[in-house]
Amino acid sequence: MLTFQENETLARVGPGTSMGAVMRRYWMPTLLSWELPEPDCPPIRVRLLGEDLVAFRDTNGNVGILDNYCPHRRASLFFGRNEECGLRCVYHGWKFDVNGDCVDMPSEPAESNFKDKVKVTAYPTAEFGGMVWTYMGPRDLQPPPPTMEWTQVPDLHRGTTKVVQRCNWLQGLEGGIDTVHTNFLHRRFAGSGTDVMDRARANSLAAHVEVVPTDYGYTYAGIRHVSDDEGDYVRAYHFIAPFYQLRPGGQLQRRHGRASGHIWVPIDDENTMVWNFSYRFDGNEMAESERRQTGSGNEFWVDIDVENGFRSRAAAENDYLIDREVQRRETFSGIPGTNTQDRAVQDTMGSICDRTREHLGTTDRAIIMARKILLNAVRVVEDGGDPPGLGHNVYQLRPIEKVLPKDTAWRNALWSELYEGAPYNPDYVAV
Repeated sequence: MLTFQENETLARVGPGTSMGAVMRRYWMPTLLSWELPEPDCPPIRVRLLGEDLVAFRDTNGNVGILDNYCPHRRASLFFGRNEECGLRCVYHGWKFDVNGDCVDMPSEPAESNFKDKVKVTAYPTAEFGGMVWTYMGPRDLQPPPPTMEWTQVPDLHRGTTKVVQRCNWLQGLEGGIDTVHTNFLHRRFAGSGTDVMDRARANSLAAHVEVVPTDYGYTYAGIRHVSDDEGDYVRAYHFIAPFYQLRPGGQLQRRHGRASGHIWVPIDDENTMVWNFSYRFDGNEMAESERRQTGSGNEFWVDIDVENGFRSRAAAENDYLIDREVQRRETFSGIPGTNTQDRAVQDTMGSICDRTREHLGTTDRAIIMARKILLNAVRVVEDGGDPPGLGHNVYQLRPIEKVLPKDTAWRNALWSELYEGAPYNPDYVAV
């Protein structure tokens, strides 16, 4: 468990907070490119790390992320006119470009140079992988954009969605990196046994979890014995600080060349935007249903109400659409959609989970290690250092799942696939 102060340190991400300072050292996914479909289109509201922002695409197609509040009289720039390479406040006509510079101030006399002294907070953006990314940290410490493999494949080889989760970001992250909960929360009765992953989950309810610390976070595996004839089902992931998880594609017979993951980006202390991506790295296109993430609980216009701010249609107000008859006969939870199941249990822990009351076990190694890494990142940044996960070594990581002969050392067997050809590093020791 954590102390009250440790829990507060990790959960709070607004301006001036310790974890907020860590978060601001990373590029964060902020928008899907199609949310700003064309130059001079209407601006949209954005809330990120507790800050109210506004995004717009200027006449040249560049994306700006500005403080929502005009520095003149604090009117909302969301109502601004997006015209001629700038966003013009409708209150007094002050106009700002994507860099935050005031480029026109018609309410002042022509001879005034006041506009040259005024700026609005603007954050750098980068656009790739069908997404707009934002960096909110010190400019002199800005890292290169995180062009991970999944962001570089063609559009038809990748599917990306996002959904609001109504709880603190750490609850989402910890739920995602917890491999053992899949034995229960995501278990299916109907049709189980046809896939080795289902058989492994049913046969090994207490999976053996190993965590291998790295300089970007850690690699970890859930190891489940299938049978003496088949061996061990090993599902190996990557946690990349502070909020990424890379996971295998799922269902072993369909998985070759496919991977997926999540990014838990704080909207504020009590709300999170969960980014969900899946992609193929073998040069093949994904099926449309895979790009849409059908069945995951993350499908736009089916599970997620896009017009209502990317909110899930299954929510606390309707008990996440739980069906008790389905729960009795077909699935462990009775809640439709894999990630809807995650949101149901994580949201209902409370807006910010009270971790002082937990009792963690041996299969919680990944969660315990993530907390240690994040608390250490806080100390490193406070001391003027760089947090983990900023380097180019994270760009070619891949998750992997395989059935290996019983008791095979999975790190030796899977290392070249986890690190795309890199030689085995014996210095990384599992805990």
